[in-house]
Amino acid sequence: MYERFYAGAYWGPRKETALECARRAELFFHMLARCDPSFSQWYRGGRGAPRSLPGHPVRPEVAEWEQLFLRGRLRTDVGKKVIEEFGFMEYVWNAKTKERTRVEFSCGAYSPGAVNSCLFKPPQVGPSRERILRSPLLAEVLTSVATAWDPDFAMVSSSEMVDLVEKRNGEVRVGWLTYLSRRLGTVPPLPAPVRIEPVGTLGWLLVLSPEPMSASNPEHVAFTSRVRELLDRAGLIRRPDPVTGEE
Repeated sequence: MYERFYAGAYWGPRKETALECARRAELFFHMLARCDPSFSQWYRGGRGAPRSLPGHPVRPEVAEWEQLFLRGRLRTDVGKKVIEEFGFMEYVWNAKTKERTRVEFSCGAYSPGAVNSCLFKPPQVGPSRERILRSPLLAEVLTSVATAWDPDFAMVSSSEMVDLVEKRNGEVRVGWLTYLSRRLGTVPPLPAPVRIEPVGTLGWLLVLSPEPMSASNPEHVAFTSRVRELLDRAGLIRRPDPVTGEE
């Protein structure tokens, strides 16, 4: 069964300027470039891009990312006024075909219940997909996103596995690889072969298996669900309900 693997990092409302988000993006892409040669150059959309390239080249520099984030602000339908509390959105990719990796950002949002995120979507097909979907490389990707964006949690999984394992909307998701911020609590002992590694002083990286955990494998689903249950018992899965301002 074909599965749609991705890495997703998520954090709650955090008011940040375009400049602050740009500094995080610069660090993230510098770290990402060390993970794999295909992550060294990224592109964006827009008119006038050279036909020989996948898009407009994006330099991993603060000034450029600040402009991209300012361009990616949400606006009202009437009057086109910037909705400040919704933050910034932008996405880039690194190739023309289905072998591209795509990175999407939603950051700087601070409205009640806002969810900020960084999504890393590997290629759909080809040898680059096989190369990227490996535990050591993806552990570096999660370390990069955790260091740069300081999310509440991040994970690598397939959408199909998430559908099988997730119990509540908005909960901390557990995947093949999972990053948990220290803000969530303390990671309990977990069964072999789970490997627990610190990510600086920010949190922990959990590697459930050296090989991809597939939704088509009942043992993989059962083991991922078991780890989720142990983390839930330790208070690491349920996130606070969004503040709505209602009584």
